[in-house]
Amino acid sequence: MDTKNKEHWEAVYQNKGPEEVSWTQEIPKTSLNFIHSFNLNKSAKIIDIGGGDSKLVDFLLDEGFENISVLDISAKALEKAKLRLGNRSEKVNWIVSDILDFKPDTTFDVWHDRAAFHFLNTKEQVGKYIEIAQSAVSGYLTIGTFSENGPKKCSGLDIKQYSEETLHAVLENRFEKLHCIYEDHKTPFNTTQNFLFCSFKRNRN
Repeated sequence: MDTKNKEHWEAVYQNKGPEEVSWTQEIPKTSLNFIHSFNLNKSAKIIDIGGGDSKLVDFLLDEGFENISVLDISAKALEKAKLRLGNRSEKVNWIVSDILDFKPDTTFDVWHDRAAFHFLNTKEQVGKYIEIAQSAVSGYLTIGTFSENGPKKCSGLDIKQYSEETLHAVLENRFEKLHCIYEDHKTPFNTTQNFLFCSFKRNRN
């Protein structure tokens, strides 16, 4: 595990509330729309990569999904989500791990990642991520990253911007592209970030 990276994110979630970080969403509408597009049954296995204390898990529980996992490098982030959910947190599989150290012991119908993938800045990191995703995904993958019109940094860290073409290029040997959209995300402090969201289906080759 990259201990410096873990320390960074633990400090962020220790010292800042949801209204103080740019990625906060009251309603994760786009993520939900992509998940709904896969026409899953409620027993489908869904994992939220870098989910932190995102409210996506709240909405998935509200809709009756029964097999939800949330992975984040920050234990503090997941503790915040558990406290928010109360007893409902017992229905969720919480995983404290750097995504590049993740060793899944099951496969998932949906792998959802909003704003984790773009923190991987080297070819080796991206390749490792895709290798892990390929081993873990039996169905669909959806990724939200900063677009080429989005920020170049987040939380003080450099990120890698993507276009539809460049995101497809790094995934096309393992996943088939289904649908992409660009979207402006309005942060809690009234700035705008341009995101690219794409969905993919696991190749069977």
